[in-house]
Amino acid sequence: MVDHEIEPAHPDNGLLPFQDLAAPEPIDAAPPSSARLLAFLSILVGGALGAAVGYGIGDLMGGTSTWAATGALIGGLTGAIGVGVVANLTLRAMNEWRAVEHPESEEPTS
Repeated sequence: MVDHEIEPAHPDNGLLPFQDLAAPEPIDAAPPSSARLLAFLSILVGGALGAAVGYGIGDLMGGTSTWAATGALIGGLTGAIGVGVVANLTLRAMNEWRAVEHPESEEPTS
């Protein structure tokens, strides 16, 4: 009978492979504040323009000012929601674009 000793995968000196490597700091998930401000202002402008179009259509189609006010309300909500969806998708795309950057790159893009 031969007694074969099994060698450990890692020696007992305590040095594991890649032990001295440090993980890079994660990138901030929030979009830049200037982009968020621009998105908010674009939602306001889209809502105002939608309200103007809705008011014009309501004024042309209805005989009273109630139709114009209803058209302005519906147009403003529709415009603001539509621009809000586009702004949200744009901010998410900006975050994904920044996430693919290497954290140790020398030249940050933002």
